[in-house]
Amino acid sequence: MRWALVKVSLAVTAMVVVAFAVPLGLVIREMARDRAFSNAEREAAAVAPALSITTDREELERVVASAGSDAAMAVHIPAGQGGEPLDIGKRRAAEKDIEAVRKLGRASTATVAGGSTLLQPVALSSGEIAIVEVFVPEAEVTNGVGTAWAVLAGVGVALILGSVAVADRLGVRMVRPAQRLVEGAHELGEGKLGARVPEEGPTELRLAAVAFNSMADQVVQLLANERELAADLSHRLRTPLTVLRLNAASLGDGPAAEQTRAAVEQLEREVDTIIRTARDAKPQTAAAGPGAGCDAAEVVRERMSFWSALAEDEGRKWRMAGADRPVRIPVARTDLAAALDALLGNVFRHTAEGTAFAVDVHNGEDAVIVLVSDAGPGIPDPETAMARGRGSGSDGSTGLGLDIVRRLAESTGGDVRIGSSVLGGTEVRIWLQLDGRERAPRRRGHRGTVRRRRGPGRLVASFNRPRSLP
Repeated sequence: MRWALVKVSLAVTAMVVVAFAVPLGLVIREMARDRAFSNAEREAAAVAPALSITTDREELERVVASAGSDAAMAVHIPAGQGGEPLDIGKRRAAEKDIEAVRKLGRASTATVAGGSTLLQPVALSSGEIAIVEVFVPEAEVTNGVGTAWAVLAGVGVALILGSVAVADRLGVRMVRPAQRLVEGAHELGEGKLGARVPEEGPTELRLAAVAFNSMADQVVQLLANERELAADLSHRLRTPLTVLRLNAASLGDGPAAEQTRAAVEQLEREVDTIIRTARDAKPQTAAAGPGAGCDAAEVVRERMSFWSALAEDEGRKWRMAGADRPVRIPVARTDLAAALDALLGNVFRHTAEGTAFAVDVHNGEDAVIVLVSDAGPGIPDPETAMARGRGSGSDGSTGLGLDIVRRLAESTGGDVRIGSSVLGGTEVRIWLQLDGRERAPRRRGHRGTVRRRRGPGRLVASFNRPRSLP
């Protein structure tokens, strides 16, 4: 494109220069010729008054010398009655040309060696016609023409070079954004999802860059959503896997029992591998739209009904509070169920049998708080637990259960905090904002908030509950 613009500009400018320079050069040559012959006519006109008065040779020689150079001017007087022809100065024109001008009675030019001559007829007092011959050298006819043509050529070349330079700059201005757009497309096609194009250049290319960047952002978001969906679906498989693992543990001894337990462990490892490999990008979780939501109390009752059966098998004491009346929250039912399953599954997975746990629901004016607490050993490194997609590695955890909970809370404008529970173990608090407004800024850890308290006696104060909470 760049060289095409240069060629077009070169061709157009060259045609314009030729169209104007050639006629202008011819006009300059004609003007120089007219100027030379106009000077010759003035010199001839200076001799005419003297010829009309006298034909004396000496007088005419003085007049010719005063009017111009005697080497360039000559006067030809025909023979009078009984007289002889009189020639003053050097004759250059042919006799036939002189006689032709004398017969015609008007000025004429004739080509001679080294230039041209102007033949000007002058009427004498005797009625005869004298001819004044003025020699115009060729150098005088072309005086200044070469310089003028050189100036025209220089101006034409400058115009051509200037147009080429301008076309080249315009081509660069158009080609560079197009090249960056092509490079960005290649990088995006090669899997470099961070490839973006600067929004510069002509309007059309800027709009193309904006569209490309928007498309790239959409591709990144779609890929991230796919990874999130794959990871979430895989993580939800951990709940039935936990049940299978617990049931397999109660099968006793025997080859079939060992094979079942080995198969469950292998399946858990495969699911963990899927989660770790699928979840490698920033999540793109959106809050529930208008009219969407569920009854948190109903979901809590349903999930506790499921987990209570397992708790009885393992001798775990459990408690549920605040789920006896409807509590509407702006999240999907399946998302809340997945978050509760992730937290309760962690309790069963990472605490010993017989460890008590509790789920509390607190309904406020602008927020709903869901507390999941246990009497286990607690989380030794809450910061790492809240870090997205990072497990400790020692217990086979993917570290994604808390991330699912965090994304659920942040989709409503809330957050997640980890602290010590009144039962002596871990307490996970899910703050769900009801109106979707951003809460006041507070000190936050890496993706979530880690809260530490000195003792269980400050449980209520640390939650900052609304006045309607018990």
